[in-house]
Amino acid sequence: MQLTRFTDYGLRCLMYLAARPDDLSSVKEISEYYKISRNHLVKIVHRLSQLGYIETSKGKGGGIRLAEEAQNLRLGDIVKQLEPSMFMVECFDAATNTCRVTQTCHLKHYLFDASNEFINTLNQHTLGDTVT
Repeated sequence: MQLTRFTDYGLRCLMYLAARPDDLSSVKEISEYYKISRNHLVKIVHRLSQLGYIETSKGKGGGIRLAEEAQNLRLGDIVKQLEPSMFMVECFDAATNTCRVTQTCHLKHYLFDASNEFINTLNQHTLGDTVT
């Protein structure tokens, strides 16, 4: 399993903000710190704001910050919301599945369980744990 860059950068952005809980930060500042595309980060920040993970304020003196304490944000929940799909194999998506052995295959069950355990393991840790 590999996380998308969107999720990777989203986690990095949240970690940056978690390390500076009393400060407002800017997209420019974060993109320069991680050396990632500012344009891409704007989209990520917009999504994080939609999901309620960050607060944004515009204008002079504006910026972004976490909407709640980092210790309250579970990593698995964040990943699940940022990833466009947690489908490890095509048979997880009935709409696009073309696998010929789906009906008799047991592998899909093991992969599904592993995917759930991945999220469960991440949920044993919070965003706050990543910066302490």
